[in-house]
Amino acid sequence: MIISTKRGTPVEELYKIIRDLESKGVSVTLIRGTDYNVFGLVGDTTVIDEKQVRANPYVENVQRVSEPYKKVNRLFHNEDSIVDVSGIPVGGSQKIVIIGGPCSIESEVQTVEIAEKVKAAGGCMLRGGAYKPRTSPYAFQGLGSEGIKYMVEAREKTGLPIVSEIMSEDKIAEFEEFVDLIQVGARNMQNFSLLKALGKVKKPILLKRGLANTIEEWIMSAEYIAASGNENIILCERGIRTFEKYTRNTLDLSVIPIVKEKTHLPIIIDPSHATGNYKYVESMSLAAVAAGADGLIIEVHSCPEKAFSDGAQSLVPEKFAETVRKSREIAKVIGRDIY
Repeated sequence: MIISTKRGTPVEELYKIIRDLESKGVSVTLIRGTDYNVFGLVGDTTVIDEKQVRANPYVENVQRVSEPYKKVNRLFHNEDSIVDVSGIPVGGSQKIVIIGGPCSIESEVQTVEIAEKVKAAGGCMLRGGAYKPRTSPYAFQGLGSEGIKYMVEAREKTGLPIVSEIMSEDKIAEFEEFVDLIQVGARNMQNFSLLKALGKVKKPILLKRGLANTIEEWIMSAEYIAASGNENIILCERGIRTFEKYTRNTLDLSVIPIVKEKTHLPIIIDPSHATGNYKYVESMSLAAVAAGADGLIIEVHSCPEKAFSDGAQSLVPEKFAETVRKSREIAKVIGRDIY
């Protein structure tokens, strides 16, 4: 529910309204404006009598919000959120971030080498999987804490913040200490106990869309994190499962304007997992930038044919550099730039 007050409402009356609403068990956020003030109500607003609220001489309008999400709803937060990832702003209207790195961390040498090449190409963060969720229990599952250690060493040598996927609640302490941007993968998008636990950490969260989830379900997962206290959330579209077989998944670029209309959260695109084929990664990256994405997360490997996982969708460093260069050109056309 959104309640707006009339021009010139005294401050003491604003807080009187807040106290009255909070006494009914809802959470109230006050958004102060130059002339008008708006209250955003979160919780069971069915207990609020609209007619009674409108009877207050200082109330201008009362509007119920149809969407089930509140914290991440643009109605309550009209300005774009800018999420700080160790000094790098993600979101807003100007800079686009490009994250690069291997699907799986394989060794210290590999990690540092790719990090250096990602940075030289214009990437601003290093991605890498230390704990790997795999369809087959016999496939490479990642190096675990050792992989995180290699990423930390790469960060020390290059200055690139690191992005890695968390698999379970018992790893939160490790990720909160060492990882700059904690990724929740597609398979864990509706792991609600994990989402609520991540709502209590102080690190930003990269939330990927599930394999076959609607946009509202995805946003509701972000709401779980925000409702638990952490509103530093970046959404990531990585393609959804459809009947199409020519790509690994179907990249839904329409989510970019929809997410920006419905929420204030930044959104980045993962063209690697979406297409599953390195040949299509560049074109989908450029399309995502043109559509208004706040960033890209791209898999990069020096020798894709020998990669422990997902080599078919990884760009070699030279192709990654070319994709960054072309993305910068597209960004300039729409009045933006690459970070």
